[in-house]
Amino acid sequence: MVKKETGDRRFRVAHREAWIGVGLALFNFIWWFGFAYGLGSRPVEEYTYIWGLPDWFFYSCVLGFVVVAVLVAIVVRFFFTEVPFEEEEDAR
Repeated sequence: MVKKETGDRRFRVAHREAWIGVGLALFNFIWWFGFAYGLGSRPVEEYTYIWGLPDWFFYSCVLGFVVVAVLVAIVVRFFFTEVPFEEEEDAR
C-alpha cells in the first residue's frame, strides 16, 4: 500500500497538474465528440468540405488537434511548475 504524503509539496503540485491534464482530456473529447457527431450526423449530401475533408472531420480532428496542442503548450508554460525528484531532507 502506498503511503499518502500530504505534507510534501511535490504531491500537491502533481495532484493539481493531474487534474489539469484530466480537464484538458475532457475538453478534447467534448470538442471531438461535438463536431464529429454534431456535424457528422447529417446526410452525406449535406456535407461541406474544407481542404477536401468533410467539415465535421476537419473541425473535430484537424482543428481540434491544433487547438488542444496549443492549449497544452499554454498550460505547460504558465501553469505547470518544475519539481525536483530528490527528496528534501528535514531541517534538523
